[in-house]
Amino acid sequence: MDVKADGTAVVREVLVDAQPETIFSFFTDPQKMVRWKGMNAKLDARPGGLYSVDVTQQALARGEYVEIDPPRRVVFTFGWEGAPVAPGSSTVEIDLIPEGSKTLVRLTHRGLPNDAERASHADGWEHYLSRLAIAATGGDPGPDKNLQQ
Repeated sequence: MDVKADGTAVVREVLVDAQPETIFSFFTDPQKMVRWKGMNAKLDARPGGLYSVDVTQQALARGEYVEIDPPRRVVFTFGWEGAPVAPGSSTVEIDLIPEGSKTLVRLTHRGLPNDAERASHADGWEHYLSRLAIAATGGDPGPDKNLQQ
């Protein structure tokens, strides 16, 4: 997993052994979303559509889709119910960049309010992108350690 930061945004990259068309659906299809992230998802993958993922019973991610450009890019607002990063207060950009038979998944999370939130979300995205890399190739990433806490 490549780790980058520009001081204000969290940037994470992972090279996945799958084509962009395959990976794209893991950000837009609720059944595929919960294979790598969350217990429940309600996704309406169109600009203005709902992005709702119950990552754990306490961690409820909420926002809306801003941009859908299959199979290259997904952008959605993001935040947590009852947390310092309010629903829709930050933005997550997913870019899917073909590299031969693989795809570079570049996630950029902007608008997090402070260094502590950036560090926390950087760790979370690193964890979940590792799980995505397994799920998108047809593998089973196993039980999510975050659900067992």
